[in-house]
Amino acid sequence: MTLKSLMAGAAASLLVLGLAACGGPRGDDVPTLRRGISAKVDTLDPHKSSAAWENIVIGDMIIGLMTDGVDGQPVPGMAERWETDETGTVWTFHLGDYVWSDGVPVTAHDFEFAMRRIQLPETASQYASLLWLIRNAQAVNAGEVPPEQLGVRAIDHKTLEITLDSPAPYFLGLLTHYTTFPVPRHAVERYGDAWIRPENIVVNGPYRLAFWRTGDQLVSEKNPTGFGAAEACFDRVVYFELENETAVENKIAAGELDINNFFSGARQAEIEARFPGWPRTYPGLLTTYWSFNMERTPFDDVRVRKALSLALDREFMVRSVLAPGFQPAYALVPPAMANYETDRPAVYWAETPRAERLEQARALLQEAGYGPGNPLRFEFIHRSTGDNPKVAPIAQQNWAEIGNWVQPVIVRQDTKVLYARLREKDFVVADGAWLADYDDPLNFLYLLMSETGQQNYSGYANPEYDRLIEAAIRELDLVRRAELFAEAEKLMLEDYPITPMWNQVTQDLVDPTLTGWVGNAKNNHRSRFLCRDGMKAE
Repeated sequence: MTLKSLMAGAAASLLVLGLAACGGPRGDDVPTLRRGISAKVDTLDPHKSSAAWENIVIGDMIIGLMTDGVDGQPVPGMAERWETDETGTVWTFHLGDYVWSDGVPVTAHDFEFAMRRIQLPETASQYASLLWLIRNAQAVNAGEVPPEQLGVRAIDHKTLEITLDSPAPYFLGLLTHYTTFPVPRHAVERYGDAWIRPENIVVNGPYRLAFWRTGDQLVSEKNPTGFGAAEACFDRVVYFELENETAVENKIAAGELDINNFFSGARQAEIEARFPGWPRTYPGLLTTYWSFNMERTPFDDVRVRKALSLALDREFMVRSVLAPGFQPAYALVPPAMANYETDRPAVYWAETPRAERLEQARALLQEAGYGPGNPLRFEFIHRSTGDNPKVAPIAQQNWAEIGNWVQPVIVRQDTKVLYARLREKDFVVADGAWLADYDDPLNFLYLLMSETGQQNYSGYANPEYDRLIEAAIRELDLVRRAELFAEAEKLMLEDYPITPMWNQVTQDLVDPTLTGWVGNAKNNHRSRFLCRDGMKAE
């Protein structure tokens, strides 16, 4: 062990002891914000993460060309200004004077390095396909062309040029996403994957990681030279990896938690009575959908997939279990999504009485060869967080109502592990959800494209669907673009690689004494905007 790592370890130990001794922010010498996140953090590398709970931490530390405003809308970050050419495909960004936390200037070369890095096959980014709108990005990711041919070029230290394959009306919003964040080339090349460890990490945002104990908590402290640090009230942010709602409520009752990023919707009135003013909801760009693994028998048969989708009683789940404001979903793209002004598709049986739907489901499974002499047995895995464990037994009962020869087994799974299994296609039927990275239907519909990779959980591959999405991407007319998206979504829904379940409201618990919390559909709430009554930034 090096002297540097010994010193870092000692400092981290002192920090934790200090936190334990403080007993909360109100009487502390160091103003501290305490945030609960819903699962364990696997990585803080913005090019390797794919989790909303990790984004809570990453977004406090690293700032992209654009960043989230207090209302979740894109505002300038490292880029002070920008312009596009007449085709809408060449964007030129002009960077301001910002530095990394070690004093090294943030330059256009950091962005060039970062956007090449996320596409390198050896990076194995789960989210690389989100940026395939950049010229040659997919070819770089496939190893077909060198990274130098990516359509991202540092013209000089302060000027970055990005060339897209097609115009993208959502591009500035996309640039708030962590996949587009810069990384410090000098730190990454020196430390490799260990660059995100507290003793090595270099950031350009208002907070810098100081401590990380896996399965417990992470601690960030204010980075004085970081973007937005001067306006930040809190000098320290503690992130607790809390998956259990009882543990969350116990911490709130003990005065040890200020924010948590979920609560049980069915218990909203009870939680409000116990913690007045804490529950916060807002219409979200978030759809829960369940995936069928089309690479596994019997879910390579559309009749089986359709039958199970038909049988699910979404209306009862929404009415009896989920948070007020949730709506049954019969399509993937949420109703509030922008750039989708057209007749939106839905499954044809959305308003069919459930008794008729069960009859159709029974007939489909019998046609597929299942019945009392050949029962359909399968495993359904569901997330351990939020209301998902309460919905799963309802789904189990719904499927059994097709016939007693339909025999599902439900398995509760750690949320982080479940998403890993989805990416690895180690499942047959699985719960999951998607929260928009940017406000455009492409962000949902690209998930089912055959070349999307790990995030196409079902393994769906329909050339006509791909053709329609690609045509929509190239289309300049927004009305025709929306029509192409709708045609593609309708086709996909008829193939049943997934079954949409419900459109969600955001669900957070927030101490009423906090200010600066503004509800937004992306549910992004950066710590730099939050304060407490009577506090001022220092």
